[in-house]
Formats: sequence, structure tokens, C-alpha cells
Amino acid sequence: MRLDDASVLITGASGGIGREVAIRCAARGALLVLQGRDERVLADLADAVRGRYLRCDLTTAEGIAAAAAAARGVDVVVHAAGVGWWGRTVEMAPADVEALVALDLIAPIRLTQLLLPAMIERGRGHIHFVCSIAGLTGVAGEAVYSAAKAGLSGFADALRLELAGTGVAVSTISPGAVATGFRVPGYVRRLPRPVRPDRVAAAVVAAVEGDRPRTILPRWLAVAAVVRAAAPRAYNRLARRYA
Repeated sequence: MRLDDASVLITGASGGIGREVAIRCAARGALLVLQGRDERVLADLADAVRGRYLRCDLTTAEGIAAAAAAARGVDVVVHAAGVGWWGRTVEMAPADVEALVALDLIAPIRLTQLLLPAMIERGRGHIHFVCSIAGLTGVAGEAVYSAAKAGLSGFADALRLELAGTGVAVSTISPGAVATGFRVPGYVRRLPRPVRPDRVAAAVVAAVEGDRPRTILPRWLAVAAVVRAAAPRAYNRLARRYA
């Protein structure tokens, strides 16, 4: 997928990974549609990258429909919008559970459903999902977040198989902790060390341009997923030790 003159929808572009992806895609010559909730930040970013922006809430059906309408005909979708929650699962309010799952899992699935038919008809497109290592390994203190990202990874893998031969590619990135405002208060995990959002954004762009199905960042975290699958007891002991 060449990004020069390609139209790209980036959700969660108000900050963090989404903002950095927007800057890098603009540098490649992409035509951007930026979604987020902070209109002032979106407007400033849209001016800087010469793109369009849409302020809407993807946890609502109306917001998802508005994003799909604004992005009709796009070549690339980067699902970067997301929210986290840190703490004991029994202490998580039902409203927080529903909001997290709505934004991190349901919204990208529904938005993909709305934008995908036009991509298939044109025989061209790329859908990228910002997932998490938590979705591949499970992380104590982030149980609901881990579940949502595991669901998103599974959706992406299945969708990739469905779309084989259509000209529409699907890719994911599963980073560890990222040094953005996304990290919630109380997060005290020592490992892995947070990676910079611009580094994640560079990997996202590389995945889209190079049709790389799966990326884990930093790369050594792939070992954790392998150990979890091959030696679950050993993995659990290590996970409890470094939790």
C-alpha cells in the first residue's frame, strides 16, 4: 500500500499513537481524516497535516456511523482509539467495563464492517488494528483490557483469512506499555519499559506500507507470547513474579 495520495482514516488522532501515525502518514503524502474527541487538538493537528477532522464518540452507534460517513471511500483505516483501566477486576465499575469494551473492541469491529464493502468492491485497502501485548498474554490488573485486545487480535486474524485474495490487507501491532497519557493513574509495572509513541507509529506505517500482518513491539516481547503458549506454568510463575 503506497501512502502517497492514499486516503487514511485514523481514529484516536487527538493524541498518543494516533497523533504520531497522522504526522507520519502526512509526511508520506497521505490524505487524512482524523477522528477524536478533543476538537481543539484535532483542529490544530488537521491544520498541521492539511487533513480533515471529525469530533465524535465511537462508544455510540451515532459516533461510529458519523465516522464511517466522513471516511467513505478511504484506502486505509488505522484503529488507534482506545482506553485503558488499571486495578483489581472486582473494583472496576460496570460502566467502565462497558465503555472500555465499546471503544477498544466493538467500535473497531463495527467501523470496519461499515467501511469494508467499498474496499472489497475497489479491490484495494488496508485495515490496521492497534492491539496490545496484553491481548496475547493477559496482564494482571488489566483483565478487561486484556480481554478486549485479545478479541481484537482474534478478529483481525480471522478477518485476514476472510479477505485473502480481495486486495484488502489486515495488520496488527501489539505493543507493550507506551509512553503516552493513555497509561492510567496507579500503573506501577516495571517491565516492559514504555516505548515512545513515535516508535509505535513508525511500526504502524511500516506494517501498512510493507503489508506486515503482525508486529510486536518491542520485538523481544514475542518471546512472552511463545512461552505462554509452549510452557504456561513457567509463564505464569514469571508473570506473577514481575507483576
